[in-house]
Amino acid sequence: MKKYTLAVVSVLTLFFASCNASKDTSNEGNLFDTTWELEYISGPRIAFEGLYPNKKPQLTFNQKETRVYGNNGCNGYSAPYTLKGNSLTFGEAGPATMMFCEGGGEQEFLKQIKQVSTYAIDKDGKLNLINGDVPVMRFKKVAKK
Repeated sequence: MKKYTLAVVSVLTLFFASCNASKDTSNEGNLFDTTWELEYISGPRIAFEGLYPNKKPQLTFNQKETRVYGNNGCNGYSAPYTLKGNSLTFGEAGPATMMFCEGGGEQEFLKQIKQVSTYAIDKDGKLNLINGDVPVMRFKKVAKK
């Protein structure tokens, strides 16, 4: 009887461990096939709407190309990214349009995204880009691809 109980406990332990592992990978899956729109950025002492008066930055992660596309609040944005678990870093941004925009948010966006080291998708479905243990940007879903 003790061997049977031990076997059942072992199987249940493996089952619950596999459930937790699948939760972690589903978080990664939520990163893709979505357009994310910036709703918070740390650092500047200017109101968010003042930084981005005409257009908010958006990102879309391309899993196959390991590139992120979108805009930085003014000009187009494209950069390679590296993703390992919840570790996320962005490479140098590629060529962008050269429009002049109001607010100064473009430079703040480029500064903050280079400092990102990890990401998390919170219980509300928001994408948090994190530097160390401090969220530096928060995005909301705006469209599914």
